[in-house]
This record gives sequence, structure tokens and C-alpha cells, in this order.
Amino acid sequence: MLGPRVWSSVRQGLSRGLSRNVGGRASGEGRKVDITGIYPPLTTPFTATSEVDYGKLEENLQKLGAFPFKGFVIQGSNGEFPFLTSSERLEVVSRVRQAMPKDKLLVAGSGCESTQATVEMTVSMAQVGADVAMVLAPCYYRGRMSSAALIHHYTKVADLSPIPVVLYNVPANTGQWEDAQKLQLRLIEPNTAVTRRFGIPGLKKAMDWLGYYGGPCRAPLQELSPEEEEELRLDFTNNGWL
Repeated sequence: MLGPRVWSSVRQGLSRGLSRNVGGRASGEGRKVDITGIYPPLTTPFTATSEVDYGKLEENLQKLGAFPFKGFVIQGSNGEFPFLTSSERLEVVSRVRQAMPKDKLLVAGSGCESTQATVEMTVSMAQVGADVAMVLAPCYYRGRMSSAALIHHYTKVADLSPIPVVLYNVPANTGQWEDAQKLQLRLIEPNTAVTRRFGIPGLKKAMDWLGYYGGPCRAPLQELSPEEEEELRLDFTNNGWL
């Protein structure tokens, strides 16, 4: 089970990637990328001889560009990226960037099995026009892809990426159901205590415990009573957060 310190480390590492300033066409130099919105995944069209059909790819983009999407996702599962060569993956990013409307964001799947290859692919995709990298969790050696291994992988990629990084997990491939379920179960009681039973006073008290500044509430909200504070503390302690 992952402790609060482990989750803190991955949050810090990934926030470094998500808050980077990027100079992509859609985001503008020196601006941070807002990734809220709808991003349809694009397929990779092929000819009858299995060559990438860049003409059809651009044709699809022209039609999709008429809709108010925030951007597009390429080389996700629907893009058949495992069947593309490295040069094809980069060429697809370049062609899509050139063909898509300039005000839309390009989210490109840059995941590879090794951390080094993922970093290299992410940097290369950024150079040819990707605004955001979508990094699939490595899964070939899934039996060794522990939470610690994945945290190291994603933190390293985020630290070295020139563009924001979005995590892309396919639980059927990674087998990471158990850790996610354990984390969810550990969050239920503290979340219920803060959002339903103790409200803002409980939220601010929890912030104080976890190293943030919560401080007092403004009247008419009242501080927690000693009994309420102890009850809230037990919810956090029993689930491994304190």
C-alpha cells in the first residue's frame, strides 16, 4: 500500500511536468497549458499496402476541425501506435500539427517501454509540434511494474519533458487495479468526514495536520470541538494518512 509520502513524491514530480511553460503553437510561448475540454482520439489511417495514409489523416482532421473540440489525441490506443515505427510516430505528430487548427491543442502519446526511450520520444514529439505528452504506463514486464517503479518512471519523464505530461494507464495492461482500489478505500472515510460530517472546519484542520495552512474559519463557522477533532483524527489515522 502506498503511504502519503510516496503519493506526495509523485504529485510533486508530476506537477513539475504539468506546470511547465511551453512554446507550442496552440499554447503560445510563455503560457501554461489548460487541458480542460474534449479531445477526440484519432485513428491512424493506412493504405492498402499498410503505409500511413497522411492524406486521409489530414482529410479527417479538416472535417473534425469544424467541431468545437479543445484539441485532439493522437497515438493513443485508437491510433495503433505500437504498430508504428519511431519515425512514423514523429511524422504523424508533425503532419497533424500542420493540418489542425492553430487554436487547438495536440496531445500526443509518447509512451515507450523504457524510461529513456519515453523521454527521448517525448522530447522529439515536442520538437515537431506536440503541446502535451500522454504517457502510457510501461507494461511488458508488468510483474515488475510496482508502484515505486511507475512513480520513478513518471517523475523522471515529467522532470525531463519540455511539455506537460498526462498519465495514461490501461489497468488491463498494467494490472494496477489493486493499488488503485486500496487508495480509493483509504480515501473514503477521510473524504466523508471532511465533506459530510465536519465541513470546512474539518477540511482546515486536516490541512494543518498534513503540512498545509488551514487556520481558523470565519464566523459564524465554529472550530471543531475536542471530541470532533479526535473523531476526525481517527478517520485519518486509521487509514494511514497520519
